[in-house]
Amino acid sequence: MKAGGELSIVFAILIFSAVILFHEFGHFLLARKNGIIVNEFSLGMGPRILSFEKNGTRYSWKLIPLGGSCAMAGEDTSDTSEGTFHSASVWGRIAVVAAGPVFNFILAFAAALVIIGIGGYNPAKVMEVTKGSAAEKAGLQEGDVITRYQGYSIDLGKDLYIYTYLNEPTEDTVYLQVKRDGEKMEIVYDPDVEVRYLLGFNRASADAMEIASLIPGMGLEEAGAKAGDVITEINGVDVPDGEAYDAYIQKHPLDGTPVLITYVRDGLEYETEVIPMEYRTPDLGFSYYLGTEKANLLQTIQYSAVEVKYMIRTTILSLKELLTGHLGVEELSGPVGVVSAIEETYEETRKEGPLITFLSMMNMLLLLSANLGVMNLLPIPALDGGRLVFLIIEAIRGKPIDRELEGGVHFAGMMLLLALMAFVMYNDIAKLL
Repeated sequence: MKAGGELSIVFAILIFSAVILFHEFGHFLLARKNGIIVNEFSLGMGPRILSFEKNGTRYSWKLIPLGGSCAMAGEDTSDTSEGTFHSASVWGRIAVVAAGPVFNFILAFAAALVIIGIGGYNPAKVMEVTKGSAAEKAGLQEGDVITRYQGYSIDLGKDLYIYTYLNEPTEDTVYLQVKRDGEKMEIVYDPDVEVRYLLGFNRASADAMEIASLIPGMGLEEAGAKAGDVITEINGVDVPDGEAYDAYIQKHPLDGTPVLITYVRDGLEYETEVIPMEYRTPDLGFSYYLGTEKANLLQTIQYSAVEVKYMIRTTILSLKELLTGHLGVEELSGPVGVVSAIEETYEETRKEGPLITFLSMMNMLLLLSANLGVMNLLPIPALDGGRLVFLIIEAIRGKPIDRELEGGVHFAGMMLLLALMAFVMYNDIAKLL
């Protein structure tokens, strides 16, 4: 393995360890504060490598550097004797369970302080307004800082990017709130629209004429073409490569007139008539800043909190996209995928110098810690969020739900989570092969 590869693995282990250790440390501190005995505080899984006991708690470092635990006395039993998890008040137990995710957000904030303090923050500043555009006519100016877009709060340029990435621009009226010279202003306009006619396919590469994918409901799909087909002629004119295709389209712009497409599939040649379909692309009429600006001490604290908010909100939006089917389960990544992402980030940044590499690794720490905090708060059995649901119900009812029932629910949830983890790990490994 190359030195770069070894270092990326070291970074991955350090980042994983910091995120998990801080999460479990939150549980540990609040458990001790509420008089709960912690039998073992460990980093990693599997057999112990190093271990020692102090004040009734065994501290362990285990072989597999994935996971960790804060094993509290009586946590998964109905035992209410002194020092057990259930001997603490319900609000004390709620604090213990919630502390893990909260400490992840604290770690994410600490990472953000380093990133913003060194690298600066990312305001959603308008860099250029297209001359004669609807945006310019509505009064938008270079230097305006966007604070709301279509009712969506914008704190960073990245906020606007992620919103437009997850919500394709439409011809609907654009509602902007901007800050100019310290004052807030409303900008409202109907975006300009570029009208084009398309056959409805994406090429495998800029040079090739192989169909990589088809745009649903457009001409080529309607005509029966499939991904993997190779287009060879348009209206009898050879288009052997992407350059020839682009030259043909430039000389003979598509409109609603049918065109004759010749394509090859499995060594056989086919002809089909395709009606180019209208494709309308809204043009917002402005570009915005995705770089960084230096921050003073107050801005560093302010935008570090904003950065954590961005990571939390992005995680929630991604979960929403997953639940609504806009993202597939195959898009999920587990430890193998995360290690791969860290390695890729390291390889991409190490040529730019140690400072950029360090900031990139801190950004991975911020991302993973905020992500773990959100995921653990989901009301899923076996996760902290699932345990909080039972504890909140207990606080409202004034008495706990049957411990055996709760234990069975958490066990079932754990089995489902393990199955999901196995599926995600399989996908991660398949992507690497």
